Amino acid sequence: MKFSLKHIAEPTDILLVYQGKFNSQTTKSVLLLAERNIESITEDAGIKRKVFNILVECLQNVVKHGEELENLDQVNTIPVLMIGRDDNHYIIVSGNTMFTEQVDELKSRIDRINKLDKEGRKQLYKQIMRDNAMSEKGGAGLGLVDMARKSGENLSYDFNKIDNKLSFFSFKTTVPRQINK
Repeated sequence: MKFSLKHIAEPTDILLVYQGKFNSQTTKSVLLLAERNIESITEDAGIKRKVFNILVECLQNVVKHGEELENLDQVNTIPVLMIGRDDNHYIIVSGNTMFTEQVDELKSRIDRINKLDKEGRKQLYKQIMRDNAMSEKGGAGLGLVDMARKSGENLSYDFNKIDNKLSFFSFKTTVPRQINK
């Protein structure tokens, strides 16, 4: 199955899409474009900040955890990042290749976060900070928890198996366009 942004998000207004290899230079360029696009929207500063922070976290995940492939010609293996919006939400979508053997662990982490309420996510964040357990790729697992906390919404995901070794991880976070009082 070929990867399509339509499978994960159908915003009415796309603010930014980048599909291609992510390195430090492209990451800086994407962040600069995203910052300009986000600054041009007429939303509350707090919402803009949440959208940008989640975008940065998604970019870090793609760069840190996306697996390099020798053959980037396959459309379903090229990393992707998108920001869009509909009437009620900003939608941040990312996708990258990962090792299939790591899929169950990542699903489990996201499902655990999604089962928690606001206070539970806060406590999990504090626990991870306190334990300071860094992974071999430099993350302590804070990113997913932080995105769920900032968005106030559950995290959406999908995994498409490419072959026995690789899967494509599609990830979506939404941020309400209204501040929750």
